[in-house]
Amino acid sequence: MRVLIVKVSSLGDIIHTLPAVTDAKRAHANLAFDWVVEESFSEVPSWHPAVEKVIPVAMRRWRRNLFQSYLNHEFRSFKRALQDVHYDLIIDAQGLIKSGFISRLSRGLTIGLSNRTIREPLATLFYNKVYSVPWTEHAVDRVRELFSRALKYRYDKDSIDYGIDIKRIDSNGETTSKKQLLFLHGTTWATKHWPETYWRHLAHIATEAGYKVLVPWGDNREKQRAEFIAKDNERIKVLDKQSLSSLAQHINNSSGVIAVDTGLGHLAAALAKPTVSLYGSTNPGLSGTFGENQLHLNSNFNCAPCVKKVCTYSGPGIMDEFSDQQFAVTPPCFSAHKPEQVWQRFEKLIQNQ
Repeated sequence: MRVLIVKVSSLGDIIHTLPAVTDAKRAHANLAFDWVVEESFSEVPSWHPAVEKVIPVAMRRWRRNLFQSYLNHEFRSFKRALQDVHYDLIIDAQGLIKSGFISRLSRGLTIGLSNRTIREPLATLFYNKVYSVPWTEHAVDRVRELFSRALKYRYDKDSIDYGIDIKRIDSNGETTSKKQLLFLHGTTWATKHWPETYWRHLAHIATEAGYKVLVPWGDNREKQRAEFIAKDNERIKVLDKQSLSSLAQHINNSSGVIAVDTGLGHLAAALAKPTVSLYGSTNPGLSGTFGENQLHLNSNFNCAPCVKKVCTYSGPGIMDEFSDQQFAVTPPCFSAHKPEQVWQRFEKLIQNQ
């Protein structure tokens, strides 16, 4: 039986789908999966041994000029790859109009969430059959339940396995657990960013405790922040720009991770690495890192979580001090997460392993 998964983005959402693939393969050994995913994330599905073919799509790039993209050779090649197989089942695990369109463009019976339990209800127009999955469940459990109902099996909610084959990331296939940490400081919304001065202070605490700190980056702004964190500290290494597989290897070979609300934090969770995740404007209850060795630090600020991309706080400024210099904590909800307290919680998490 061959099933097509349509889950094109984002990184966290794609990783959230992996446990459902593991569940399904355990229940039906004859299952084989293909997966449609945004080109920038095409490495991720290939880490799971049950996924045989990854079909990259460039919706983010194509939407800059939809008409031209529809007519060009690249889209026609994608369409041919998509329609090359008649699937026994097509599962839209994303629930957006764009993923629904891709599902309908494919050949086979299309499955998705019902219009009351989906992010964009119009996407249901592309499905042959729908299932209702409560909004109150975590995103990982919602996908697991959708797969289990579509493919008719039961799974153990108390057990989770992302199914990543370490050898597909690291040719040695081993976790070295060096005394090193990854700081995952890059994220999308401005309101998700922990202050860079806090990151620098935390880095000094970590290196004084004997750790080497690795700091990745994805764009020029993140590179500048990484260099600020590492300034004047020889035990902090700013990594070269990395592929997702290389970052996964660094995570796998580290003692643990400290992260903001970012897709790479979900990758650390998928690898079961001890991870402290810092939440200010967002709430991890339904979409936070999920799995073993995960600790969420939520803000107790009076307007958090606001779930807004732009901070609307209008109260008095929140000030803090580092190296005898005062600075404003922005966004102020992160004033609840002092570097010393974050480090104490991280050490406790590591010690409990």
